Amino acid sequence: MRALLVMNPKATSTTERTREVLAHALAGELETEIGETAYRGHAVELARAAAEDGVDLVVALGGDGTVNEVVNGILTARVPDGGRLPDLGVVPGGSTNVFARALGLPNDPVEATGVLLDAIHENRRRPVSMGLADDRYFTFTAGYGFDAAVVGIVEERRSAGHKSTGSLYIRSALRHYWRDLDRRNPPIGMKMADGTEIPRLFMAIVTNTSPWTYLGNKPIVVTPESSFEDGLDLFGVTRMSGRAALRIVRHMFTSTEKLVRGKNVSLQHDLTEFTLTADVPTDFQVDGDHLGLRESVTFRAIRDALRVAM
Repeated sequence: MRALLVMNPKATSTTERTREVLAHALAGELETEIGETAYRGHAVELARAAAEDGVDLVVALGGDGTVNEVVNGILTARVPDGGRLPDLGVVPGGSTNVFARALGLPNDPVEATGVLLDAIHENRRRPVSMGLADDRYFTFTAGYGFDAAVVGIVEERRSAGHKSTGSLYIRSALRHYWRDLDRRNPPIGMKMADGTEIPRLFMAIVTNTSPWTYLGNKPIVVTPESSFEDGLDLFGVTRMSGRAALRIVRHMFTSTEKLVRGKNVSLQHDLTEFTLTADVPTDFQVDGDHLGLRESVTFRAIRDALRVAM
């Protein structure tokens, strides 16, 4: 079996020595090539080239951003008629690792490598659906509006040397809420494929699984029915006054049931296709990577998009 191991040398939860050990373990079992990412988007190029070369397995060693790029590389590859896309392997190496943890993989990279090797020996593969936002695939979430703006602020702070932590996200959210947000006029509209519209939103969180994210070890659940076996779910916020926002945040940490049944939220389950639009260019993110401003984004559920060795 031929494999490509895509490694992010800046992965936050692994050391160079750990990455060397993991690479050696995989190379001992598979005909393995190693590709280290050097810039944003590099993992897409590496995974796509490997898929088009007929590699059987592409393993992503890194955080959710690395996994997202590898997935996009695999799913945008052009394979010959009758050919098959490679399977995906995931070894978590980031600070949050939402996709890997949602799959039930260990958060420790050494333990996750053991699970991967066992899956290869026993030929265990799990079909997993993906989300597609315009032309970008996402593994667990995409955001449009408030949460995407916060992701953009965090990326700026990280570029300035700040470490990615839960407190950084909280401070960034508070900063955006009080300084930049128009709390009276929700900018986002949503239209289903059949033309049905829902009330306008300040924030739209689109999920391919649950939880939405983690704050440290605590899972944050906003779409409790979301899963890799269904279509996409959406959690939207229709009001952002101080009292409404405080209630929503409190319920995110204390009671998912109260959150999804409460006022000022909109919850949609198992969607196949829909479009979000905005009155002005609005922040957009996928799997924790800020992709700039968009006036509209069309979302589609791609069922059983690839197979994960696990």
